[in-house]
Amino acid sequence: MQMLKNKNIVIIGGTTGIGLSAAKAFISDGANVIVVGRNKESVEQAGKDLGKNGHAICGDATDPMTAKSAIEQCMQKFNGFDGLYHVAGGSGRKMGDGPLHELSLDGWNQTLNWNLTSLMLSDQAAVKKFLELKKGGTILNMGSTLGFSPSPKYFSTHAYTAAKAAVIGFSKSIAAYYAKDNIRINVIAPAVIETPMAQRAANDEEIISFLKTKQPLDGGRIGNTADVDGLAVYFMSDQSKFTTGQMIAVDGGWSVSEGQW
Repeated sequence: MQMLKNKNIVIIGGTTGIGLSAAKAFISDGANVIVVGRNKESVEQAGKDLGKNGHAICGDATDPMTAKSAIEQCMQKFNGFDGLYHVAGGSGRKMGDGPLHELSLDGWNQTLNWNLTSLMLSDQAAVKKFLELKKGGTILNMGSTLGFSPSPKYFSTHAYTAAKAAVIGFSKSIAAYYAKDNIRINVIAPAVIETPMAQRAANDEEIISFLKTKQPLDGGRIGNTADVDGLAVYFMSDQSKFTTGQMIAVDGGWSVSEGQW
């Protein structure tokens, strides 16, 4: 049985990493998908990879028009809109994020804009469309285990952590408000997953050694993007129609493991 048959879904940040993996999984499960990415080359490649049931467009998630435009294109191309998955964001380390005593104001502002403001804009566009259509729908937001389970030796980007903690609170708050409209909002919180964002960790033998004990499931490893797909499919499907305001970690045991270094 295809859990997402005839579902029309928008993924903001869907042309690489976790978002692209989800797009492929959604299509495999019967959905039509619009993916949005910033990089022109990744957008073009995603468009080829996803086939006739997918469509890739360029856009910056921090632009207030990006999610709105993607949703309208979903309506026009697939004649409907059922769900939004916001994946866009990432480490602000190169922008000046880090431990508090080293954190720059510019790094703080840019990291929150990229990880939190962009998500608010996506969620707002989706909620407005669901209300306009007078129908329910589902929104899935991307959190991080760092938002509630810090790991200070190797993962000390305090603006990013603040943004991801805020994603949880924001999602629960809007889930409570819009439950009466049958609009459900949930959060996936991954630990370290093999994506373009995670290359610092993936290429550092010391960090990989640490992750063997911090993420001990399945032999102790860095996560794969496919590890997140099953839960994303659930949240985007009618199987989750009685679930809202929830945060679930996909973390290989991160949040219940001490980690040794």
